[in-house]
Amino acid sequence: MIDAIRDNLGPLMFGGLVVFLLIGYPAAFSLAAVGLFFGFIAIEMGVIAPQYMGNLTFQLYSIISNDLLLSIPFFTFMGAVLERCGLAEDLLDSIGQLFGKVRGGLSYAVIFVGAILGAITGTVAASVIAMGVISLPVMMRYGYDMKHATGVIAASGTITQLIPPSLVLVVLADVMGKSVGDMYAGAIGPSIVQVALFCAWVMLLSVIRPEQVPALPAEARTLSGWPLFWKCVRGIVPSSALIFLVLGTIFMGIATPTEAGAMGAVGALLLAALYRTLTWKLTYQAMSSTMRITAMVAFILIGARVFSLVFQGVGGGKWIEHMLTGLPGGQVGFLSFTMVFVFFIAFFLDFFEIAFIIIPLLTPAAEKLDINLIWFGLLICANIQTSFMHPPFGFALFYLRGIAPPEVKSRDIYLGSIPWIVLQLILVALMIVFPEMVTYWLDKPPVIDPAALQKQFDAIPSFGPIDIQGLTPPKL
Repeated sequence: MIDAIRDNLGPLMFGGLVVFLLIGYPAAFSLAAVGLFFGFIAIEMGVIAPQYMGNLTFQLYSIISNDLLLSIPFFTFMGAVLERCGLAEDLLDSIGQLFGKVRGGLSYAVIFVGAILGAITGTVAASVIAMGVISLPVMMRYGYDMKHATGVIAASGTITQLIPPSLVLVVLADVMGKSVGDMYAGAIGPSIVQVALFCAWVMLLSVIRPEQVPALPAEARTLSGWPLFWKCVRGIVPSSALIFLVLGTIFMGIATPTEAGAMGAVGALLLAALYRTLTWKLTYQAMSSTMRITAMVAFILIGARVFSLVFQGVGGGKWIEHMLTGLPGGQVGFLSFTMVFVFFIAFFLDFFEIAFIIIPLLTPAAEKLDINLIWFGLLICANIQTSFMHPPFGFALFYLRGIAPPEVKSRDIYLGSIPWIVLQLILVALMIVFPEMVTYWLDKPPVIDPAALQKQFDAIPSFGPIDIQGLTPPKL
C-alpha cells in the first residue's frame, strides 16, 4: 500500500487539487495547500529530500523579480481608466450612427468597438461592462432581439482575450518562456478572423432573420456628413494613438511590454483628461481595481509555484508528459485531447488558473512533439475565450447580468451566448487547419540558398593546398 502511494504521488496530487477546486475552495490557496501537504508526505516517504523544499525560496523570489509581470498592473490600470473615461460612449455613438442605416448596424458597432477597446484595455470586464451599460438599453429601445443583443455584447467583450495587449497573452508568454512581442504578433491574424466571423454572423442573421437586427429609424440617426465624420475622428484617432503607443513600440522594439504598459497607463490618464473625466474618484476606482486583480494574480502564481515545485519533485511532470505524448495520433491526438480538455476545464476555472495550473503541464509535451509554442499558446488562448461565455460560469455573462436592466432575463443571456461560442470554436478549428494565421506574422529565420552559397565559395581565390608540416610555430 505504501509503495503504491509512493509510486503514484503525482496522480494523487493532481486528483487532490481537482477535489479542492470542485469543492469551490479558492484556487490560490488550494494550490499552495495541496503542494505543501504532499511535499511533507514526499519528505516522510523519502521521495524528495528536505533540502529540496528550499528551492521554494528561489521560486517565490523569481515571481517578485520578474519584470514581465510588472506589465499586468500597468495594463489593468490602463483598462480601468479607459472603462470610465467616456471613450467607449463616443466610439459606440459615432460608429453606431455610421452603421445606422444598415440592418444590424448597432451589432457591427458593438463588435468594432469591442475590438478597439480590446486593443487598448486588455481586460474583458472593462469591455463588457462599458458596452453593456451604453449599448444594451439602446439595442432594447430599437427592437433588437434580446438574446442577440446580450450575446453580441458579451462576445465582443471577450475578443479582448485574443487582441494584444491582452493580459492572457502576457501570462502565457511568461509561463511558456516565449517573447511577448512574438505572442502579440502571432495574435494579429486570429484577431482579424475572429472579428470577421462575428460580423459574418450578424450579416447572415440580417438576411435570414431581419426582424432581430433592425436598422436604426431615421429619427435616431441625428448625425450625418461632416459632424458625423468629426465625431468618428474624435473617438478613433485618440484610440489609434494609444494603440500605437502600446503595441507599436513593442513591435518596433522601442519598448519592452512593461515599458509599453507604463506608457499606456500614462496615455490613458491623458485621454481621460482630454475627455474632461479625469477625477480623483476615477483614479481611485482604477487603482482599487488594479490592486485587486494584481493581488489575485500574484497569489495564484505563488500557489502555482508551490504546487509545481512539489509536483515536479514527485515525478508528476514526467507522468503528465508520458501520458500526453503517448496518446494515439501523435500531434493530432495531443491537440484534440488538449483542446477538448481546456474547453471543459474552462467551465470551472478562469483563464489565470488555467494559465498557471494547466499550461505548465501541457508545454513540455508540446515541445517534445515539436509543436510551435507560439501557435499552441494562441490556440489555447482562443479556446479559453469560451470560458467567459459558456453557461453557467462564464464571467462575461456574470458581468452582463450585473449591469443589465431587470427586464433582461438570465435565460436570454445564457441562450444568447451559444451562437458566439460556436463561432469561437470555429476560430479554433481554423487555426488548427491554417496555422499560417499565426506563423505568417512571426519573424521568419533567414532562408539560405545553397546555390548562391556555393557561388560565393567559388568566388574566393584558391591558394592551393597548404603544407601543414612546413609551417613553423610562432615564437612565444
